Amino acid sequence: LKMFCFYLPLHLLMVACLCHSIKAPTTRSQSLKTDLFNFYHSLILADGKETTIHLLKDIPKRYYFVLEEGRALAPFTIRVTPCDVPIEWSILAYKASASFLGKAGQGDHDTQEMSKSQKSPSMVSTIFNYKGNSVETYMGMSSHSALYMLEFLSTERDTHITVYLTTDTTSGHLYPELPMDPRIDVIGIGHTTVTLSWKHSPSVLQHRENIQYCLLVNEKHNYKSLCAAETAIRSSGMKLPPTLALSLSPYLLEPQQVMILSNSELTIINKVSSGEVRQICMGTRNTYTVPSLSPSTQYYFDVFVVNLLTNASAAYTGTFARTLEEPEPKVMELKDRKVTHIVLDGKKQKSYSLQYQARHKKIQFTFQLCRGQVQVHITKNGKTVALENISELRSFSLKGKLLDTYVVHMRSTEQSNSSVKVQVSPHFHKPLFPLLPESLKIKSFSKLRTCNSVTIAWLGTQEESKYCVYKKRIEEDQVWMELQSMDRCSGPESRHKSEKVLCKYFYDVNVQRAVTTETIRGLDAGTLYLFDVYLFGPSGIPIRYHSKVVKTRKKC
Repeated sequence: LKMFCFYLPLHLLMVACLCHSIKAPTTRSQSLKTDLFNFYHSLILADGKETTIHLLKDIPKRYYFVLEEGRALAPFTIRVTPCDVPIEWSILAYKASASFLGKAGQGDHDTQEMSKSQKSPSMVSTIFNYKGNSVETYMGMSSHSALYMLEFLSTERDTHITVYLTTDTTSGHLYPELPMDPRIDVIGIGHTTVTLSWKHSPSVLQHRENIQYCLLVNEKHNYKSLCAAETAIRSSGMKLPPTLALSLSPYLLEPQQVMILSNSELTIINKVSSGEVRQICMGTRNTYTVPSLSPSTQYYFDVFVVNLLTNASAAYTGTFARTLEEPEPKVMELKDRKVTHIVLDGKKQKSYSLQYQARHKKIQFTFQLCRGQVQVHITKNGKTVALENISELRSFSLKGKLLDTYVVHMRSTEQSNSSVKVQVSPHFHKPLFPLLPESLKIKSFSKLRTCNSVTIAWLGTQEESKYCVYKKRIEEDQVWMELQSMDRCSGPESRHKSEKVLCKYFYDVNVQRAVTTETIRGLDAGTLYLFDVYLFGPSGIPIRYHSKVVKTRKKC
């Protein structure tokens, strides 16, 4: 060991001397001997680079660094970023007497002389220590006769950290600078939005093309660093590529992730167990309105200024805000047997409420969907009794007590507007809408098509009812728009008289045989037609079957 120490490079001479001193048999040096052994088995920390270090629970990890040869005194900076749980870390300085270093440098192997040098042993001192999960920076002065050791310890669980050491103060900053006041200001709060503002980073003003701001939004807590946020997202069970939201690289997203890129703004939504975490990068704008939040919900906001060349980031002081409560929707009273037509705004996703006080123990709510799709939520005295998405005619028969209060909440489940007709009536009352067949689909028979005729069929019921058939000639590029814009609540009164084909009555006591067919003649060859069937009940209110598009044969 003694010979090995003297063959080390000159800039690690300090390590050689300390290694040699371990052989001294004095009792006074036993504790130092252990420290130096640990020191000797540490790793060298790279200068000018960010190093990721993985820590095992309760097992300390040590790194050291020395200055280059010929530098008597120079500043150095150490920045440690915990990426998960709080950690403990400290900086220890090892110093030795000049005479001891001189003898070691001359290769004097005299045991007696080395024993004498033990009277002026190396000095070990702790110059800095910290415990927590904040990003911490230490700035100091280093001497060529001193060698520094960094010790890191996690007592909670396995974790990882990043460490940045630099002794070159003349080069540019790896990390973007924060302003003197790094706080985020909440300048506006709405039901579904929060507007934030923060002071510009000096780095943005100097290197605008290489710097950008990224915002993190979540419902759990603030994060003190970007790596802490990414660790939290990964621990929720997701595979998150490093700095996914910052690099703008075409990573393949996980099923729990949604990427939105619009107006030079990148948004990544990560679906996690505690809700969702949004990462929004908006260039160098320092004011931003966060959209599409939930009412009456507390959100935490963190802003990071990011160097796009190095992916290094600095965190502003996080803030939080609670969105405003959603205003109570206006409640409209429902009356027995009266039909109420409601139009629901799909873009604003506003709900609409109807209230009804029961005058009978058994009642029936009937919903006829006219356009789109609607979620229906019925409560009785504040408790849910029905919750369902409806796409056609749907009835709910409910039983309760006299004067029970029912509230019907409705909202569109689509981005476009939806509309629905609602009726409530006593259960024993003659229904407003007719008895419906098992399916409202119209079937056409391909083999029975000719150049001027089409045969269609539809299901009936056990109740004698009136059925009217209508046809409309359409172009191929009009099919999608025609079906999308169709109002399923509109009756034959909205159709042109020339579109009417026929009306007929039929029923069958055996529901399995309640099927009727009709051949429509006088059509043009190779032409598209849209066919509709309307079913009329006792009240005269029509139910429209699903439209059917059929094309006549071009050649016969």
